[in-house]
Amino acid sequence: MTVTSLTDFHLSPDIVISHNEHQTLLRLAMAGTGHTSDDSDELLNELDRAIIVPNGFVPADVVRMGSTVAFRTSEETRTVQLVFPKDANIAEGKISVLTPIGTALIGLRAGQSITWRTRNAKKHALTVLRVVAPAEDEPQPPSAA
Repeated sequence: MTVTSLTDFHLSPDIVISHNEHQTLLRLAMAGTGHTSDDSDELLNELDRAIIVPNGFVPADVVRMGSTVAFRTSEETRTVQLVFPKDANIAEGKISVLTPIGTALIGLRAGQSITWRTRNAKKHALTVLRVVAPAEDEPQPPSAA
């Protein structure tokens, strides 16, 4: 019997992002302020592989900016809100899209699993359990200050 570990797997399911959100996140990743180039590269990689749909056509169970997401890892089950970096607050459960886990969550549907790496290169897997759509239909880009 062959025993495999998480390092043997790479889960990269299809992800869905609206046109406006894709453009907003692309600008955020390209801006290069307030985050590392690795964070930007990871988000750009996810955006590059995304299925881009017309605004207003993202299914309610897809993680987008402002969504509240329940997910499970091998270590815990958590509920967080996916936000722009300026709104991130771990104590309040608000996770930036420019963190490794935030980037892993964007565009996933309830039931999908993905592997991702922490900033110290440890590989993890998560499964989205439930998604609550944000109150507004489209993300508001961060204000330029």
